[in-house]
Amino acid sequence: QVQLVESGGGLVQAGDSLRLSCAASGLSSSAYVMAWFRQAPGKEREFVSVISLSGGSTKYVDFVKGRFTISRDNAKNTVYLQMNTLKPEDTAVYYCAAVRGYTLRVLRTSYDYWGQGTQVTVSS
Repeated sequence: QVQLVESGGGLVQAGDSLRLSCAASGLSSSAYVMAWFRQAPGKEREFVSVISLSGGSTKYVDFVKGRFTISRDNAKNTVYLQMNTLKPEDTAVYYCAAVRGYTLRVLRTSYDYWGQGTQVTVSS
């Protein structure tokens, strides 16, 4: 049974940093493209970042470029999202997602497995 478990969310002030983790079980993460999405209240779930199998390729949505960094440790079956210079508009539930294959997918519907999410709240 595949499970993705996010952690690391919390309440921070604008300008602070957080590192989210997503621990995968029931799959070999080295065979899965891993991504982060987020969903703010009243909004649709949106793409944030994705990382290739080896970690050598990444994509980011424009509004996090230069502030967020995605990485992975396949030995630990874990993917991370380092979030710096957080803004109030980054407040959302952050979800980890996985899909088998090689393509760096940005569409929510492309992903087969999802975590339960972790809340990030940034106060001004």
